[in-house]
Amino acid sequence: MKKDIFCLASLALTLLLPASVLFGAEAASEQDDGKLRIIVFGAHPDDCEIKAGGAAAMWAAQGHHVKFVSTTNGDIGHAEMAGGELAKRRTAEVKEAAKVLGIETEVLDIHDGELMPTLENRKTFVRLIRQWKADVVMGHRPNDYHPDHRYTGILMQDAAYMVTVTFFCPDVPQLASNPVFLYLSDRFQKPNPFEPDMVVAIDEVIEQKANALWPLESQIESLWATGNFERVVPVPKESAARKARRKQVNERFARRAESVANRYRSKLIELYGQEKGKKVRYAEAFELCEYGSRASTEKLKQLFPFFGR
Repeated sequence: MKKDIFCLASLALTLLLPASVLFGAEAASEQDDGKLRIIVFGAHPDDCEIKAGGAAAMWAAQGHHVKFVSTTNGDIGHAEMAGGELAKRRTAEVKEAAKVLGIETEVLDIHDGELMPTLENRKTFVRLIRQWKADVVMGHRPNDYHPDHRYTGILMQDAAYMVTVTFFCPDVPQLASNPVFLYLSDRFQKPNPFEPDMVVAIDEVIEQKANALWPLESQIESLWATGNFERVVPVPKESAARKARRKQVNERFARRAESVANRYRSKLIELYGQEKGKKVRYAEAFELCEYGSRASTEKLKQLFPFFGR
């Protein structure tokens, strides 16, 4: 009985403690610095970088705080290696990418292909969002092709209300208000196509994004090179050949960013104006989730503060 009373008292005290006590003075200062806080959930160690690396670089350049979370460790995402060795390799790769982008990154210890929308994982998402004090949360849509992508989207949605509930995961103080939740772009049409509410020009950081993707060598030599997990095309060590492969990788992802800009040209013109919108060459796109805080176009422009330049 005394133990139960002690636990309840400790919980009550935890909920009343200021951020400086709960997280340390330095963390509290960072959280209260007036800058935006963005967390992006991608299913594997490369998804966040591909879908939101440009926006992340631009946020970071303005001093805002961005965190990428890989919801699985990617330990089967290669043609010739797997398990702990690959998981460690891919974690190291996204850490290098994060340095290039100027952001933070984390890889959850969940096997690739085995993410499930469990209560335990819902709590993990809620804790991560709360700990980051997120203003913006991003993740895949729940009708994506890969089960890890779909369940990342479902878990993000399931966290959208619970982050504000005091006694759900009471070990981490709830958020006073719901963040804005958005989906990362995809090309899937059923049951409904992706319809962006925010399309961001990334022309000024396309090279930086390419530099962040280059360290993801396990994917460059396997999936990105072959389109499947049947064989490996090693990244050359010799200087000239390595430079040629890098150019090939950069061009491939530049084309992807260019296709986003062309596909959503009308939205770019709406957001940037006729003259600038027509000139944008590279872009990333995001769709507002109906869960979480609702946001007008003007509010979204405040959260994506890239349009007045």
